[in-house]
Amino acid sequence: MSEHKTALPRERRRTTRGLRPLPQLTRDATAQLKRLLTAELALFKAEMTAKAKAAGIGAGMLVGALVFVFFALGVLVTAAVFAFSLIVPGWLAALIVAGILIVVAIILALIGRAMLKRGVPPVPDDLGPELKADAQALRGEQP
Repeated sequence: MSEHKTALPRERRRTTRGLRPLPQLTRDATAQLKRLLTAELALFKAEMTAKAKAAGIGAGMLVGALVFVFFALGVLVTAAVFAFSLIVPGWLAALIVAGILIVVAIILALIGRAMLKRGVPPVPDDLGPELKADAQALRGEQP
């Protein structure tokens, strides 16, 4: 009769067969959570790197535009000096060069502004929906 008390009832043996023990399930859940967090951090890092790169390129283009504006202003000052001190065709050449530099500066400024807008604001676009889906999955809900 003592054998009968220590053995599990037939129904319980059937329901627990093939199931992993609780410590194993806890280890598996911890490992899955770690993999999930690592993947989310990698996604965040990649997205932030791309945005920072676009913002850096845009800022560089704007600095380039400012350099061309600086030289254009120098040429315009030179043209004004030539125009007032020596009434000769030399100032016309200086104005043409200044016009070309201003056109280049405008083009660089427009490209730089567009590149800068791609990287601003520096927040990841995909992180919010991903975290919500992960939270639903952890609660056992269907995303």
